[in-house]
Amino acid sequence: MSRRNTWILVSVLVLIGLSIASLPLLKRIEHYEEVVDQGPSPDVRANPYLAAQTYLRGQHVPVSVAETLNSLPDTGQQAQTLMLLDTRENMTPGEVRRLLAWARAGGRLLFVAEQLWDEEKGRSGDLLLDQLQIRQFLTRDVREQDRRRERELIKPVIPLSAPEVQTPKTPWPELTRLYVENESDPAYMSFDPAFHLDDPQDHARSWANSADATHLLQLIYGKGLITIVTDADLWKTRAIGKYDNAWLLWYLSQDSEVTMLLRTEHDDLFGLLWKFFPQALLALGLCLVATLWHAGMRHGPMLPLAPRARRQLSEHLRASADFMLRRRGQHALLRALQQDILRRARQLHPGFETLPVTEQWQTLARMTRQPTSSVGQALRPRPEERLSNSDFTRQVAYLQTLRNAL
Repeated sequence: MSRRNTWILVSVLVLIGLSIASLPLLKRIEHYEEVVDQGPSPDVRANPYLAAQTYLRGQHVPVSVAETLNSLPDTGQQAQTLMLLDTRENMTPGEVRRLLAWARAGGRLLFVAEQLWDEEKGRSGDLLLDQLQIRQFLTRDVREQDRRRERELIKPVIPLSAPEVQTPKTPWPELTRLYVENESDPAYMSFDPAFHLDDPQDHARSWANSADATHLLQLIYGKGLITIVTDADLWKTRAIGKYDNAWLLWYLSQDSEVTMLLRTEHDDLFGLLWKFFPQALLALGLCLVATLWHAGMRHGPMLPLAPRARRQLSEHLRASADFMLRRRGQHALLRALQQDILRRARQLHPGFETLPVTEQWQTLARMTRQPTSSVGQALRPRPEERLSNSDFTRQVAYLQTLRNAL
């Protein structure tokens, strides 16, 4: 037997021996499956009503999603249900009027009440609620008002021998019950029990209540139908499979096409950059800070402060004149010069102030050896209008000449 055949035989014998030795271990091996929960998918995280849309499509109800109210569904061909399940805080009065006109023309509108009624202001701030005269309160406030009203109207007189009356307890008081025609048992939904809808004008055609509050109201509005609910959390992915939540969504949208107004969350450009390129943003910020610091640096030495000793009298006089010109104006300075000339003339010529104006000008002409017409033109009152720089300088120079000549 060759050496090669010997090695093959030995290898086969070793493999057979290992297989026989591992038989007890193979019998102890158990096969099992493990499911790893990786959380909701990105589509589910971005759209909390994705399960509701999938359920309606499974019930052969066409569903579409919109992000704005720019175009409302056409009610001419097929019944349309518009569900406003997201926030409406930015809705304008024009959009409210257009939406209600669409519902009056035959559309089905479902929306969530967002604001509480304010007794002092006489409104809630929710434009749709105020327009439909529906009010929303906290359930605890309604209970407190009921207790206060009972204390005011009913005196607590209890006979000693009065039998105890046991009122039947409502099953599942926290759940909302909706009674449907031709059905003996109600449907149960998990609306938030903390809120209550009030219809003071009795506009509602049907409603659904829990033990302490009303959570759903339906109003006939023209040719259409408006449904108001206290919250829409029961139709989100985590709650739509509980109780009759999914059935209620189908019941409110049956025999129609559904449009859900949802503002899906999208990361803005800065959020995406910070998520994927934080180092680049940090480097850009440091470069921006360095650029601003460099641009704000002082280039060259600082100029020394001028010594106060260099100020001369002529500079002070010029600054004082400029200040008086800005504060008092041209005509005030001219009148001051004229008054100074007349005061000097009274000192040099007794009785000067008693002379007529014409004789005063003639006297000044003799004293200053200037023409009488020039003296009159210099001392005559001028109209209150701004002079040009050349005219003002000429007038001041001539008045100075007259004053210096006295």
